[in-house]
Amino acid sequence: MIRKKVTASNDNLGYLREQFPIFQDKIYINSCSYGALSNHVRAAFSSYLDARETQGSPWPMFVEKLEQARAQFAAQINASPDEVAITTSASQAIGALATGIRLDRGRDEILITDFEFPTSGENWFAQQARGARVSIVKPGLSGFVMPEDISGQLTEKTAVVATTHVCYRNGFKQDVAAVTAAARDVGAIAVIDGFQCLGTEPLDVKAANLDVYIGGASKYMLATSGLCFMYVRKELIEQINPLVTGWFAQADIFAMDHRKNEFSSTARRFDAGTPSNVNIMAGIAGMELIEKAGLANIRSHVVELNDSLKNGVRDLQGRCSSPDDANWHGAMITIKSTDENALVVALEQEGIITSCRDGNLRISAHLYNNQLDIDAVLQALEKYRSLLA
Repeated sequence: MIRKKVTASNDNLGYLREQFPIFQDKIYINSCSYGALSNHVRAAFSSYLDARETQGSPWPMFVEKLEQARAQFAAQINASPDEVAITTSASQAIGALATGIRLDRGRDEILITDFEFPTSGENWFAQQARGARVSIVKPGLSGFVMPEDISGQLTEKTAVVATTHVCYRNGFKQDVAAVTAAARDVGAIAVIDGFQCLGTEPLDVKAANLDVYIGGASKYMLATSGLCFMYVRKELIEQINPLVTGWFAQADIFAMDHRKNEFSSTARRFDAGTPSNVNIMAGIAGMELIEKAGLANIRSHVVELNDSLKNGVRDLQGRCSSPDDANWHGAMITIKSTDENALVVALEQEGIITSCRDGNLRISAHLYNNQLDIDAVLQALEKYRSLLA
């Protein structure tokens, strides 16, 4: 099989690859699971340790870093810092949000899709203890959960619509603006899980008129687990009073008053207790790399690599379970396999790091990947063609 060679036009982010030592020994194309570790993020971890060692408890610096991360993330999605909460995980963010949404006056339905990450489904099902009714939108004729499939189940009883932006199982990318508009038409709040999308393409929450958007730093944001951001549209913030809270969610975090609970008037009300300072510092470093590359550049770079991958899979007579149209899938491409776990192991033996879910091999290129990586993946898939469905 003849593969396209790397050129300046299709490897315009190659200068950043040297930041990621893993490529000295392996082909890492598994950002949907965990972003590769950069020297820049490693230095941020070291900076945290140095501060602990030399200053002991530099709380003013930690609080400053917390607000720096909040502002950086807000700028990345065209939001105000006051619309951004910082938590340690999507589970914590969704949990705080979910417990504060009113479920009364006949508006008690929570609508989720069949493509949600477990965290989302589990948190919304937990609200059954508060009287919630949870309904699941199944895939339509397309095999995916399209906006019209969701809007078709919305009623005046729907309080929340929860959908993933990019599905972790098959790479399908939802039209979150359309879903949010449909939810608002019936008075519901749309909660978007953007974990598999953040860091891969430009996102303007104002232009898309989104309600809630959640995502963490461990995947395409190039940092680590233990750091999550949640955007909440300013008009919604003071309508939601979480039942899960902490001192960093208070109007004055240094009031130290245990005799009352006084939420911040901003999205900080969804923060919790002492923040994960080391992960915040790593998150800042990861976002700096994303900013340096540029989200539009990342998107065009990854689309080009994915087009090459999809064409190569077709040449091998394999089948992708993600949509063919790049407008309807994220950075992750999923390939059907007869034994996806065995295929992941086989590729690892070739020095290629991937992952799998739900009968699919997951290939997820990012700013540090190039055409030679795609070539190596396709050559390995040709070698293990018997594991393609």
